[in-house]
Amino acid sequence: MRDRDTLTALTINLGLFSNILLAAAKTSIGILGHSPALLADGINSTSDVVYYIAVKIFMRQAQKPADKEHPYGHRQLESISAIVVGAFILTTGITIFWESLNKVYELISQTEIGRSASGLALVIALTTFILKIGLYFYTKNTAGKTRNPTIKALANDHLNDIMASIAVVIGVVMGRMGYYWMDPAAGALVAIYIIKTGIEIIMESSSDLMDRVPDDDLGRELRDLTLLVDGVKGIEDVGIHRFGPYFTISMTISVAGDITIDEGHHISQRVEESLLRHFDKGLRNVHIHYHPYDPHSADIKGIPAL
Repeated sequence: MRDRDTLTALTINLGLFSNILLAAAKTSIGILGHSPALLADGINSTSDVVYYIAVKIFMRQAQKPADKEHPYGHRQLESISAIVVGAFILTTGITIFWESLNKVYELISQTEIGRSASGLALVIALTTFILKIGLYFYTKNTAGKTRNPTIKALANDHLNDIMASIAVVIGVVMGRMGYYWMDPAAGALVAIYIIKTGIEIIMESSSDLMDRVPDDDLGRELRDLTLLVDGVKGIEDVGIHRFGPYFTISMTISVAGDITIDEGHHISQRVEESLLRHFDKGLRNVHIHYHPYDPHSADIKGIPAL
């Protein structure tokens, strides 16, 4: 877990430092170089800096050990942090979208005189594109190793920035060709992708906090492994609770009604051992309760049927 936290902190610090540089460069050049699209991207990078700082605070709190009030630790703060990231991204996207649309309207209606962006704006956009590709693959690799939803959200945001950079390049080039309205229009396209990314991050992280079964394959594995244990007649209910990179399982199984309490306990224990052995890296605790088998209770709550 210590190595996981170190890798997480390194990835966050790298992203924070990069976004500080990019926010300063894109915002200043966007203003001085007369590029609304680059300025919109600069505002996006500035919001990135703010939520990266928030993420650092959340990740530090998530590393706190379990205590009396939080017997499973504080790792759910990782999912909460991902929601914060998504909220920042969504808010930024909506702001940029409306500002860009207003700019397009002003240029088309000729209430404002269009000006082509400087060549430096194009250089900054291309530099951002190259840098963000490297950050995206590094952060995505870290997300795979740590299974941290916040790092996954940050990887998605880097991908979002790559798409934004492409739109900025197109907008600047078209603006320099005389299509001035294309520059802010590119900013609006950037904003749409930003909004989409923010919504996806919020929805996925919220599902984790609501104890969603991680995926259908896991649900089927749980069902198959449990029913393979001798003495298990059925599964009545399954609850999966996620705590950071780990999860716990609460399950109610059905056993023959004429066996002793001791025999029921041994069956439950074998189910626990089987699941802990199979999911050795992700499963922290298994709690098994058993009921007498009822052939009329065929439905299983919590996991998908075969």
